[in-house]
Amino acid sequence: MNIVEQVRLSGVVGAGGAGFPTHVKLGARAEYVIANGAECEPLLRVDQLLMQRRADRVVRGMELAMQATGAKQGVIATKAHYEGAVKALKAALGNRKDITLHLMDSYYPSGDEKSIIYEVTGRVVPSAKLPADVGCVVSNVATLCNIADAAEGRPVVDKDVTVGGDVPHPLTVTVPVGTPMREVIALSGFTGAKEDYALIVGGPCMGKLEEDWDAPVTKTTGGLLMLRRTHLLIARRTQSPERLLKIARAVCCQCSQCTQMCPRNALGLHVEPHKAMRAITTGNGALLGNARSVLACSSCGVCTNYACHMGLSPSEVMAQLKDELGRAGIRPVPEADIRVDPFIVQKRVPVKRLIARMGLAAFDTPAPYTDAGLRPKRVLLPLRQHVGKPAEATVKPGDRVHRGDVVGEIPDKALGARVHASIDGVVTAVDARGVEITGGESA
Repeated sequence: MNIVEQVRLSGVVGAGGAGFPTHVKLGARAEYVIANGAECEPLLRVDQLLMQRRADRVVRGMELAMQATGAKQGVIATKAHYEGAVKALKAALGNRKDITLHLMDSYYPSGDEKSIIYEVTGRVVPSAKLPADVGCVVSNVATLCNIADAAEGRPVVDKDVTVGGDVPHPLTVTVPVGTPMREVIALSGFTGAKEDYALIVGGPCMGKLEEDWDAPVTKTTGGLLMLRRTHLLIARRTQSPERLLKIARAVCCQCSQCTQMCPRNALGLHVEPHKAMRAITTGNGALLGNARSVLACSSCGVCTNYACHMGLSPSEVMAQLKDELGRAGIRPVPEADIRVDPFIVQKRVPVKRLIARMGLAAFDTPAPYTDAGLRPKRVLLPLRQHVGKPAEATVKPGDRVHRGDVVGEIPDKALGARVHASIDGVVTAVDARGVEITGGESA
């Protein structure tokens, strides 16, 4: 059985992003396989600690990905100041030349797929194109570990998660997929109430607010961050679209700092948030210019969290416009005149300064890996933890399952990923939420 099929059977998806099915990605041909170990989001520690603990598995996953794609060169890209991870990776690599380390400065968003490809190869991926179109396949380091496990018949049933923010004891822990987030957060000693605190799933820049603290950890969950509802970051995110528009109309001075600091604009992809602000505040869509340029926005939030000194939210405006364009059937097209900004390096946002600007400096603390041995009595496994079609349940209530058993299969001829039981137990529900398993302990 080849590695692509083993990865498909094991339900491996991109662990650090939207969850693109990895077996499909490995079907491409490439010159480079790039391991994304940049840990793009502030406060998260998952990837750097994983590289420190499982460097050999990262390298093994890289070897298998190169074998699948035909790539002759593998590059593990991570930040130079992740000293423990760098030391472990250097030891795992030895003197080999086919896989090398690329050490990056600490800037945001270094882990953005298009940014990391440019950093490593000097190539720019146009809109509507894939990394494979410029000879690259990019995988998160956790995904590479899962590829290595898949080659040995082990499916994706666990996920590393950082619990951070305003909690007593930030930590990084491995938990079964489907574990209620509330139980993971409790490992940090957090006892706050929902009336006072908000939960961000992911990182502070691109993560999503989650009102249901019992929602399950999925294959793509990397961070659970708690912040007081009075924190500026939460207050900004919870304002209504009407208030956002009212403030923008009153305050936006069209300084264009949001566009000048935009990482995608610096790559030559013509993303111009100030024009989006101009269009929405005046109600004149013609002022947007090339509407398709909005679709090249990565939603990194630099414009909102760093560039705008007026406290506005250009990234929220861009998100609204992207949704509207998508509903109208407008799709991105490749740029014909990509010219990388000659000052792209100077425009990179230092992570420490970003953290300070966002009011998160007090929470920029270690989140050491903890072998908590969490064994939830109940897990909920969503059948869609990935890009594509939801998996189709292969079990029914009353069925007994063991950790690693298939509970969701890829629909015929569809883009998707398998789902596996993460604990031993009995299926107690199969519904729109997913497959619920109760009882038993993790094997």
